[in-house]
Amino acid sequence: MPASLRTGHIGINVTDLDRSVAFYRDVLGLEVMGGSEPGTPPERRRARLGKKGELVLTIWQQASGAHPVDRAGLHHLSFEVDSVEEIREAEWALKERGSTFHHDGIVLHGPGQDSGGIFFTDPDGTRLEIYTASGVAAEGEAPFVDAPTCGFF
Repeated sequence: MPASLRTGHIGINVTDLDRSVAFYRDVLGLEVMGGSEPGTPPERRRARLGKKGELVLTIWQQASGAHPVDRAGLHHLSFEVDSVEEIREAEWALKERGSTFHHDGIVLHGPGQDSGGIFFTDPDGTRLEIYTASGVAAEGEAPFVDAPTCGFF
């Protein structure tokens, strides 16, 4: 087995590339690092998005509808930030865009834990999370008091 295995970038399909690029740029602060060549057929358009020169997400305009949560595949995509304040900034930007949240406010990852975040969807229904590893305990309660949760259960 490879000893240096780690997650590289994430690739997702979207229905409207321009709308998704704007969402991930404006809400998550990802930068456009490249994309399709001029003249690329619409069904093969793509954009590469990153942070500080590192590729984070590649999106392709190949989907014909929203991401179904009842099918095998991606459960959710999670992004970690350093502080509760950064979560609040993202929450505000998402509310300004009219995004759909799964819970109001910051949610603990589980009882007795100090990590947590916000749970929402992108314009195509892909479930997303922005969380921090600590400092959340005073911000709210877990949606289920008797079991840990990832915020989508």
